[in-house]
Amino acid sequence: MCPIQPNTNWTYHWQPKDQIGSFYYFPSIGMQRAAGGYGLITVHSRELIPVPFDPPADDFPVLVGDWYTKDHTVLAKNLDNGKGLGRPAGLIINGKNEKEASNPPMYNVEAKKTYRFRVCNVGIKASLNVRVQKHILKLVEMEGSHTVQNTYDSLDVHIGQCLSFLVTADQTPGDYLLVASTRFIKEVSTITAVIRYKGSNTPPPPQIPESPSGWAWSINQWRSFRWNLTASAARPNPQGSYHYGQINITRTIKLSPSRGKVDGKERYALNGVSHVDPDTPLKLAEYFNATNGVFQYNLIGDVPPASGTPIKMAPNVVSAEFRTFIEVVFENPEKSIDTFHINGYAFFAAG
Repeated sequence: MCPIQPNTNWTYHWQPKDQIGSFYYFPSIGMQRAAGGYGLITVHSRELIPVPFDPPADDFPVLVGDWYTKDHTVLAKNLDNGKGLGRPAGLIINGKNEKEASNPPMYNVEAKKTYRFRVCNVGIKASLNVRVQKHILKLVEMEGSHTVQNTYDSLDVHIGQCLSFLVTADQTPGDYLLVASTRFIKEVSTITAVIRYKGSNTPPPPQIPESPSGWAWSINQWRSFRWNLTASAARPNPQGSYHYGQINITRTIKLSPSRGKVDGKERYALNGVSHVDPDTPLKLAEYFNATNGVFQYNLIGDVPPASGTPIKMAPNVVSAEFRTFIEVVFENPEKSIDTFHINGYAFFAAG
């Protein structure tokens, strides 16, 4: 990963061949995502590959996340100084606040037709719950994979997560609200966007459906998500046709976050090492076989250190063998949700 310097351009060439579904892009070095630096990427199946549901009448993006009144450079500086982000000032949907998301309506539908909503939590702190007034959500895709099509009144979407659900316009024609609200934060923030049936002149019902409460509800919902083992994804063979139970796992890496003071600043670490970007980009040092003096491989072990181990500041790089199968276990001893992102990969949580 090399930074794109200010006032320069970089063209990416890539082939979306391994996964289908809903994704979003964002800068991964600075805090530009907090200022709207993101966008949706949808990868569709090729025509010869069957999709496990009928084509929807339309496909709607729902990029929802928290926002802050502070500039993204101020947020980054606060983190660098060992401070927290604080509570978000509110929520936005597709870059719009409550007023802008409601007038004109953000989504237009016709009675008896079914629509696909692609939801991504593009925020930087808050988990969200998403629901639609008086409508049922049928989950069909998550993180690049088709899911078993269970139905829900609402869905929790955590930071960085994307999913798709189908909604059938089967209610009395009128206006209805798509609602998103924060989870696990004492002061709940909520935003709505109007879904309008064709020909409607009826305002949305005044009662907004409440968000669920507590951690257990979210954990139990997550346990209900299942991979659709009979559906094809990017290739014309079922997602479950690979015999995962027969994989020879050669290594297990347990990653556990921690936090503590280093030189008076609060730092976060994985397995005891808090990552610092070196002056020379990592891939550049590798390319020229000049890693000595830039970084060391495998400063962290495959298991977390003992509790209370001092945090070390250094580039945190783990090496692995090509084409081997590695089991990665994420542990979270903190009192808040931690979100893990693997650049270049999407993964379906197994537990």
